[in-house]
Amino acid sequence: MKISVVTPFYNEEEVIPIFFEAITSALSGYDDFEIICVDDGSSDSTLQQLISCRAIDPRIKVVELSRNFGKEAALTAGLQHSCGDCTIIIDADLQDPPEIIPEMIAKWKEGADVVMGRRAQRKSDSLIKRMTARGFYQTFNYFADDPIPENVGDFRLIDRKVLQIINLLKEKNRFMKGLLSWPGFDVAFVDYERPERAAGETKWNYPKLFGLAIDGILAFSTVPLRLSFILGFVSSVFAVGYAIFLILRTTIQGVDLPGYASIMVVSLTFSGLILICLGVIGEYLGRIYIEVKQRPIYVIKKLHGDSPADRT
Repeated sequence: MKISVVTPFYNEEEVIPIFFEAITSALSGYDDFEIICVDDGSSDSTLQQLISCRAIDPRIKVVELSRNFGKEAALTAGLQHSCGDCTIIIDADLQDPPEIIPEMIAKWKEGADVVMGRRAQRKSDSLIKRMTARGFYQTFNYFADDPIPENVGDFRLIDRKVLQIINLLKEKNRFMKGLLSWPGFDVAFVDYERPERAAGETKWNYPKLFGLAIDGILAFSTVPLRLSFILGFVSSVFAVGYAIFLILRTTIQGVDLPGYASIMVVSLTFSGLILICLGVIGEYLGRIYIEVKQRPIYVIKKLHGDSPADRT
């Protein structure tokens, strides 16, 4: 049995020593494992530290990307270089505790194909972040054709056969929480309390999180397009009805003095609805445009460590 651990890194120089100590400690009871670290174009000493750690421990593999492609692409690169019987995805900040990895492996041995780490509490997050996270999961699951479990991030264990299916998914706009949940299979959960970040600062701000949420909803649902159609249809019905009302009133009561305010309100309201619908359509068109160009999801600059991908 071989265990693979996949972790994306971007400017995480402060947490690297703590990370490897925690991971190797959690996996100390297993003979065969590898740690695949994907450097996503870090501008600090992250890459140099990862290569140094690789020189000390050959079980560490480093995938060096040519520039920053984003966490979703970096995670994809790590998964495509994993060769374990099971693969564990974990962030470098250690807010997903490595201590529960043995419990996840135990559930996998019992027959689960996917073992998800589920946050029982989010005390380390601010009130605003907890509220927005809950709102996202509720909104996503309302719109999406394939719901995702609430309070479950990327931290999970996946069986080799599940990984092979995920690696077949080639879309460029990647929302990994959705892609990792899409194959299905037998799922188990391990609950944990999310601790504070081990070191360093988060790279996710609210604009980035909002953008990720939009990408997720648009990648797994066409409901926004359907809502745009419904909104346009209802607005058209209202406009036709109002036009009939004006014609009848003018016919019966004669010409009335037109009101500037009412005309502006109606004009601005319908203009706003049109722009919203066009914006939704534009978001989907933009994603289609990116997909048809068929550019690679990521570009590898160098592989540090022996793996099947080194020999291709």
